[in-house]
Amino acid sequence: MNTLPLVLPELRPALDIFPSADLSSETLPALRSALEDRAAQAFQTAEDFRVTLEQRHIPADGDERTLRLLTIRPTQTASSPRPVLLHLHGGGHCAGRPEQNTGDLCRFAQELNCLVISPDYRLTPETPFPGGIEDAYTTLCWIHDNAETLNIRRDQIGVTGESAGGNLAAALCLLARDRHGPAILFQNLIYPMLDDRTVNDAPNPSPTAGEFVWTRASNTYAWDILLTPSRPGDENISPYAAPARATDLSGLPPTIMTVGALDLFLEEDLLYAQRLIRSGVFVELDVVPGAYHAFDVTDAPIAKQTLERRITSMRRFFSPSED
Repeated sequence: MNTLPLVLPELRPALDIFPSADLSSETLPALRSALEDRAAQAFQTAEDFRVTLEQRHIPADGDERTLRLLTIRPTQTASSPRPVLLHLHGGGHCAGRPEQNTGDLCRFAQELNCLVISPDYRLTPETPFPGGIEDAYTTLCWIHDNAETLNIRRDQIGVTGESAGGNLAAALCLLARDRHGPAILFQNLIYPMLDDRTVNDAPNPSPTAGEFVWTRASNTYAWDILLTPSRPGDENISPYAAPARATDLSGLPPTIMTVGALDLFLEEDLLYAQRLIRSGVFVELDVVPGAYHAFDVTDAPIAKQTLERRITSMRRFFSPSED
């Protein structure tokens, strides 16, 4: 089905600048290069905000390597410990780095008066599952264990991520619950990639989802290299790789979820939200009509409005610090 008529008019011009090729081993270098360029451009926007950016390297469990973190904090001195937002960037698990989201992360730090930390987690295909999620968990534990040094509150750690980063954020909440790790205040999932079974041969695929930006072919390749040597759709796929595989969603933190009505991930995200609700988890769901995957990286009014709603939602959880 040609879904272009369903796209919001304000979002149609941006389709000319998004990559048109399906993701594969041949096109992956181009995606990585495009996200590197985006990161370089976005990083320059930091000067527009009253924030301080730093890089830290923390020990990574199990070997001698370190994990790089991008940290962003308001320049104004805090009179009491701040909340902290752990961010996980998108890029299909195989591309990207924290700096590509610099503008949004600076806004979060400034408007939510919080510390933002985003790890440069390991990517596929060089490091398949569980490399990325273990890096996310290492970051979460490091934040919790260094709360005094960071001047943050251990009881106000939120997580957020978009696309593959939304996958990692959702998986991190499951992993922290199951390992009895640090408590997470909320999860802000932005068109999260949750289910490996949403691939080319999925039964009864939606006729209106996945035509633009992130296609079924791209999705299949991304899951292939994440799950290797397993394959998408195999039995016994870990819920820490594909959160939709989790059989128990109880005890997870309140959830904010945003997804476009034309996004390939729409139906798996709706189902996950429904299952969270049925498990007694607070869910705030924002389905954006006429929006495709990653629509919010555009300058369209709907992108700005959606970002404002996310900030408002996160602010409700980040209550003022108490002495």
